[in-house]
Amino acid sequence: MKNNKSRKSIFWIAAVVLISAGGLFFYIKSGVSGTGSAENGPALVQVERSTIVDLALAVGHIQPEQEIQVKSKISGVVNTIFAQAGDYVRKGDPLMEVRPDPTPLEITEARRNLERTQLERASLQNEFDRIRELQNRNLVSAQDFENLSQRYEDVRIREQMNLERLELLESGRVMIGDQLIESVIRAPVDGYILEVFLDPGEPVVPLSSYQAGTPLMTIANMDNLLFKGTVDEIDVGKLSEGMPVMLKIGALPGVQVEGVLSRISLKATNQDNSTVFPVEIEITNTGGAVLRAGYSANAEIIIHKRPEVLTLPERVIVFNDGRAMVEIPGSLQGERKEVELEVGLSDAITIEVVSGLQEGDKVYERPVRRLAVR
Repeated sequence: MKNNKSRKSIFWIAAVVLISAGGLFFYIKSGVSGTGSAENGPALVQVERSTIVDLALAVGHIQPEQEIQVKSKISGVVNTIFAQAGDYVRKGDPLMEVRPDPTPLEITEARRNLERTQLERASLQNEFDRIRELQNRNLVSAQDFENLSQRYEDVRIREQMNLERLELLESGRVMIGDQLIESVIRAPVDGYILEVFLDPGEPVVPLSSYQAGTPLMTIANMDNLLFKGTVDEIDVGKLSEGMPVMLKIGALPGVQVEGVLSRISLKATNQDNSTVFPVEIEITNTGGAVLRAGYSANAEIIIHKRPEVLTLPERVIVFNDGRAMVEIPGSLQGERKEVELEVGLSDAITIEVVSGLQEGDKVYERPVRRLAVR
């Protein structure tokens, strides 16, 4: 019984060994033949005409050329919003109303300041009338009369300022000379509303010489768009302003957008532990697509372009001591002949053949290196 089991085990082991040996033989045979079979021989590549483009890649976003933040010159709270994100507005159109929301202390101070200057003006008015009467009788010097006139004019101006301040706090609008100061914020330029930052009821800090103020909205003219991004320091030395650019918009696959490199920064920045240079690209042709601010995009900056030149895959060329060498079929069966080439522009995949071969010539593929199995 044990002998039968041993014979069966030896049989199955021998079968597994034979199958493995056959598979290994087939694998070795296939590996030796490369991309071709034993009958076809080694693979060949033909010299062809094509276009080679040397590119530099920039990564960034689509942005308007000029984006304006709208702010208020008076404090308060948002009362009414007249325009929403996406609306087109013209210069002077109402955007938002800011209702004054003064504290009781501010109102009280404004009223008391006005009352104080009114009393001061009334007192000076009486003195001014008396001095003027004395001057008419030549009992007061011209200098004394001039000094009193200056004081009276100063009080009158302060009274007017306090009156205007109180009116602005209470009603939100006041006319100063020919200029209307109001709580309705109007569009400073023509353009589209990109963002609205506040909702009704939210507080507004005014813009002044000592504080930035609360942004209310952003407006931009979407007719003038730019690509703003960065290019690697390895490529920046090859770039110059005016180079043509092809843009690929992530949200618009298949749309070809064209542009021109308009600005290269003189100072690098550090981004993700890499040194990059900011660039700007003026968009000249949208390809019929509607571009939106914030679209992510890749910009292919065309450094050099060679249309319809002789080309080979760069992988078939061996570079040694500044020489570019390939192998071509010789006159005898299976013969290989080494030829030196003069090469030109490369895009890292395809390379230009300047001289050494003609269109239609065939070149041997380089043998594929395989990992050694231990």
